[in-house]
Amino acid sequence: MDFQAFVDQFDPMTCVISVEALPGGRYGEIRLVAGNKAYVDSIETVWDGPQLLSNKFVPGSLYQNYFPKDLNFERVCYRAAVEKDPVHTYVHPDRFDFWFNLFLLPLKNEGNLYYCTYTQEVTHKPDTKEMSNISSDTARAVLNTCIKLHGAKDLDESIKEVIKDIRDICGAWACTILLINKQEKTCKVLAEQRKDPSQAQTRRTILNEEPNFYAIAERWEETIGGSSCLIVRNESDMEYIREKHPEWYQSLCNHGVTSIVLFPLKSGDEVLGYIWATNFDTDKTDHIKEVMELTTYFVTSEVANDLLVKRLKIMSSVDMLTGVQNRNEMNNRIDRISHGEIHIKNLGIVFADLNGLKRVNDDNGHISGDVLLQNAAEVLKSIFTMNNIFRAGGDEFMVIVPDTTEEALEAKAEKVRASSLGFDAASFAVGWCFVEDSKDIFKALHISDERMYEDKEKYYQKHPELKR
Repeated sequence: MDFQAFVDQFDPMTCVISVEALPGGRYGEIRLVAGNKAYVDSIETVWDGPQLLSNKFVPGSLYQNYFPKDLNFERVCYRAAVEKDPVHTYVHPDRFDFWFNLFLLPLKNEGNLYYCTYTQEVTHKPDTKEMSNISSDTARAVLNTCIKLHGAKDLDESIKEVIKDIRDICGAWACTILLINKQEKTCKVLAEQRKDPSQAQTRRTILNEEPNFYAIAERWEETIGGSSCLIVRNESDMEYIREKHPEWYQSLCNHGVTSIVLFPLKSGDEVLGYIWATNFDTDKTDHIKEVMELTTYFVTSEVANDLLVKRLKIMSSVDMLTGVQNRNEMNNRIDRISHGEIHIKNLGIVFADLNGLKRVNDDNGHISGDVLLQNAAEVLKSIFTMNNIFRAGGDEFMVIVPDTTEEALEAKAEKVRASSLGFDAASFAVGWCFVEDSKDIFKALHISDERMYEDKEKYYQKHPELKR
């Protein structure tokens, strides 16, 4: 067949693709055999944004000459060319700023070379009609997910239900959602569901056994290679992971994983985490991809909202400079204790103020003053429970010490007073008070505050040159 003459009859961007079929359902090289003018122009036109690996179209070239190896692209080409299955898909690969409406139709093969047409429509904005053009089974599964997430009072519990549903749809051995924090270089399991919880190791155990598991997850974005997801169905696909990410490949092999579908949870340009299913029913690959592709939109939205609420809560209750609880949270805690919402036996209160902060600011600058405040907070964290430490304001800290003794409280207060703050001109002024019942908290606050100011006065009597 004259493929060039054939594709020249198409108005939309169209090319002919060849797939080399190999024994055992495997395939070899995938090539762009011929392209019409619109398709060739889409490759050879230089525009602002991510570029193809080559801007020169050469008939018969390997597709990897233009963009990185993509198992999803190879899968749809194989379906159309070798399995003779007409394919329509609507995708947004991360490597491009476009949405692609793709149509692939099988052509007659020549020996072990199988062919299909590949027609694409490109838009900058998503077409919601195309995105909602899904099967009834997929629509039912995605709607079920939406209902569970939208009506959830506890996100963690609803997420567990959702991934159980996804695992059932995938016929998978396990389904997991992992959140990653690029700033802290950490990851944690949000939810996991297994077909048989008694089998093998859970992903939580893997995180415990592999404390540097973040280093594996950190490279998943690179391994996906700009596609929308990664689907590994067989040994041939696993070779792709072995080449791209050998550490992950070894981890998968160690835990008996032979197939995996992995989707990033992306909010804008930020990757919040990943959802994956292992050892899934590969005969349902296309349905599984369709369900998970849409489900991740809603899961990501809920996870992003939950993280935002938690960040706002932290911002409203934590002092951003020192990391301890702020004055607002201190007042809330005292209010709850005074109204009996929190009852504490054997309560201690410690006030710790900084001597010499003004001198440090004047002599070394306010950045050094901030370092002094941070050092002070670290000293208190090393002695007391972190969520009981409050920055009352300026250079003053307050600590609530529950279930203590008068002797233990005094020992801790003296330890604070004797601690080094990293600046010769700086030290702690400390006051403390012990009461047997938290109903006397205001008494304890008043006495410890007075004692702290007495301690501060003694310090400045001894060092009058440092007095503010």
